[in-house]
Amino acid sequence: MAETASYYRYWGKAKPEAGNGPAYHLLPYHCLDVAAVGSLWLAPDTAVCKQLAMRLQVEREWLQRWFTFCLVLHDLGKFARAFQGLRTDLSDGLVKSNPRMTYSERHDSLGFALWRDVLQEKLAQHLQPVQATWINKIDPWLEVVTGHHGMPPKLDSFRLGNFFEADDEQAAFVFVQHLLDCFLADFDFQPLADKNLYKRLKPLSWQFAGIAVLADWLGSNQEHFTYCAKPMPLTEYWQNFALPKAKQVLAGLPKPPVAGKFEAVQTLFPFIQQPTPLQRYAAEEPLTDQPQFFILEDVTGAGKTEAALILTQRLIAKGLADGLYIGLPTMATANAMYQRLGKVYRSFYETGEQPSLLLAHGARELSQAFRDSVLLAEQANLDTDYQNGRLEEDQELSATAYCNAWLADSRKKALLADVGVGTLDQALLAVLPARHQSLRLLGLGRKVLLVDEVHAYDSYMRELLSALLEAHARQGGSAILLSATLPQTMRESLTAAFHHGLGLEAPNLAHPAAYPLATHTPAPKAGIPAKTEPSPAGRGQGEGIKINALPYSDPHAPTFPHQRNGRLQQLPATMETPIDTRAEVERTVHVQRLDSEEQIIAKIRHRAEQGQCVCWIRNTVKSARQAYQTLLNRGVPAERLNLFHSRFAMIDRQTIENRTLQTFGELSGHDNRKGQILIATQVVEQSLDLDFDVLISDLAPIDLLIQRAGRLRRHVRDALGDRLREPGAEDGRDAPVFYLYAPTPSDDANAAWLKPDHAGTQAVYPHVGQLWLSARLLADKGGFAMPEDARELIEGVYADEAQARIPLALQEASFDAEGKTMVQRSMADLNVLKLDKGYTRKSGDWDEETKIPTRLSEEESVSVALALLVDGELKPYADVERFAWALSTIKLPEREWKKVSRQIPDELKQQIETLKSEQKALRWLEVLPLLHGQNLYSATDGFSADALAE
Repeated sequence: MAETASYYRYWGKAKPEAGNGPAYHLLPYHCLDVAAVGSLWLAPDTAVCKQLAMRLQVEREWLQRWFTFCLVLHDLGKFARAFQGLRTDLSDGLVKSNPRMTYSERHDSLGFALWRDVLQEKLAQHLQPVQATWINKIDPWLEVVTGHHGMPPKLDSFRLGNFFEADDEQAAFVFVQHLLDCFLADFDFQPLADKNLYKRLKPLSWQFAGIAVLADWLGSNQEHFTYCAKPMPLTEYWQNFALPKAKQVLAGLPKPPVAGKFEAVQTLFPFIQQPTPLQRYAAEEPLTDQPQFFILEDVTGAGKTEAALILTQRLIAKGLADGLYIGLPTMATANAMYQRLGKVYRSFYETGEQPSLLLAHGARELSQAFRDSVLLAEQANLDTDYQNGRLEEDQELSATAYCNAWLADSRKKALLADVGVGTLDQALLAVLPARHQSLRLLGLGRKVLLVDEVHAYDSYMRELLSALLEAHARQGGSAILLSATLPQTMRESLTAAFHHGLGLEAPNLAHPAAYPLATHTPAPKAGIPAKTEPSPAGRGQGEGIKINALPYSDPHAPTFPHQRNGRLQQLPATMETPIDTRAEVERTVHVQRLDSEEQIIAKIRHRAEQGQCVCWIRNTVKSARQAYQTLLNRGVPAERLNLFHSRFAMIDRQTIENRTLQTFGELSGHDNRKGQILIATQVVEQSLDLDFDVLISDLAPIDLLIQRAGRLRRHVRDALGDRLREPGAEDGRDAPVFYLYAPTPSDDANAAWLKPDHAGTQAVYPHVGQLWLSARLLADKGGFAMPEDARELIEGVYADEAQARIPLALQEASFDAEGKTMVQRSMADLNVLKLDKGYTRKSGDWDEETKIPTRLSEEESVSVALALLVDGELKPYADVERFAWALSTIKLPEREWKKVSRQIPDELKQQIETLKSEQKALRWLEVLPLLHGQNLYSATDGFSADALAE
């Protein structure tokens, strides 16, 4: 290169302040750094390259070479003089700023606009005619790489003259010309002329976008890619710096653990002496070579979680998955699952492997090696945030800052671990227009998605779950759904969603009355021998019902073993298999309705005085706190009374959760349980292995009541409450009674049936008709037998014909609730990304200012760190050495946060801002000082703003 090219006069990364070494990194070098990372990530021998090349129907070497070239173009927008003017203090050798040009549009969108409106035409004029034909067709690839900050670029037409000078456009053009010579000499452009390539690319573009985000993050790591301001030929920098440094970065990443073999249930779970029928099914059900989908419905205590983990290990061993993400309804259920997984997850892999396990909201027991890995460690060396002249909260963050922010939130980080546990919300964000959703989708890609307590989600979340299942199936993922019971319509819609992702028509499920039931698709077709061993006789399951699934024309569907070139090779089947029930979990529960809180308080005190342990599950935090306070006022000793709800700081919540499990869990005995009382909300409804002698519940929909009743006499115990583990042992306590706090479900119930005593219940569960049907069904039956009555109970409330029984006076409120349900579904359809459109702004409502929720039933929540004022300084509420601020966090409804934030004294607000700038853990949280006399929070009661004026 005779003279230095003009593109060496542009900076790409810059240090926020002077320090050792160059103050900036030249733009072409940063572009090459990122491309080098992406090139090695997509090396032809990697699983991700093999999968993507197969799905695109191109050669692996071709794909690596082409996407590497695209990645070098990811920061074209930084050629904008408006961007370069953000730092005028770096060097006289760089282009001069233009004061007229304001950086008011992000560089990712500017880069795509520059390509579309200027560079395409210029390149077409300078290329050979054969080469020029492809130049106008590659916009989708450029949208992927320029959208490397987690959102697709804007498609608006900008007045480029407001951002770029003519010299900038020319420098970018010369840069691209030189890149063509470096990367695409003798390249076969013919695949780019294939229209079908872009149809195949659309559903895959989300994975490419995730790779682009990761490549930009890793390529921005100054610990490896040290700044260089000295011009040198692009090929020299590529060979001597970019590629070697990229190899170092990738070598420092956690190595994928090697999958182990499935040997036996007892190898995975040594404590299981006799597998349950469902667990035997999980160990023996034949698998196909395609992504697999299971719905496991069984009673509480049937070992659903263990069965799901058995299936997970088999899927990993078969090469259908590399890891696992478990999505749960609540934080409490995630904590409990994390503890259970900690004992078994290593068994998914070969002995000596070090798979990573991460709790999606946890601040404890994090793998140090995982946190400190290059991929997931926060980067100490920051580069300049791209200030655009607006308020600080509106600033455009650099790749390093985005990386730190994303990874500071362990809820997101869990999606990148080999085994992650968290709320389902974190996975659902993969199908919503939320920044970095492509990274979430990429993280889920080769994992088994295990969703527990599926019945617990409302219509909005179920629609999002259907979209997630479709997307997950499309990228080759398997899924397992667990539930005590599911309405038939829900089972059909979830199965159909997974089938759609595989390019199959929805199966016609046989509507079996059987329960427990396992649904499996795509299962081996009837008459076609499976590759696995046939099941031995007496495995504890009935004859499976096989339903062939028909293919349908979907241009975006993946190609799996049942399809080759869009043609059917072998029809997969959907198998519905009745499962036997162990005698230990078969039981009859009597139901007794209680009319008043006074009755309940009296019963709780009486039964506790008899030495029994009692739980009352309330529907709202406010009612739980009131019941707790009433019992204290009536003389119940504080040491016998426990309160558990969602408004506790993490450190207190962990303490309460552990104490609850010790007092009422599987290993508890007479000494722990005697006379103990727990007042709780829905946090104990799911996934916690709790066992109460006496259980009282506020009215709720029937499926939730069945779930709650599963915490009544869950384990076999003697009359004192000590565990009996001998086979065939019978419970020594009296017959189980489930007490239901509800009004009389009479035929002439009026519109105020639930008011005023149950107003909170109606606010949480607004479908009054379904509540009335639930109460009436239990009143008519006087109880229920499990598993025999499970289907009758569920369909007796949710089936279309059941709705005709709702009293006329309740129908208006029920219609309102139905209307809200329809609105929820419509909102989900409106909010969810149209993934078949590809990674583009047209795929959804991509708006930086709009936060799309994962739940509509809850108002927006705010993550708040509680602080104490100690000697004039704000300290974390949690008095621990590690993760103190994380353990001090609490989630508050936005309405309550606004109420309490107004009470923060002005003199503390500046200290809070200073603290947030000093503590990286606080940058993404609000801070609430707990001041003397406010009585906002206590370790026993949790948070309440009731005492404050509105």
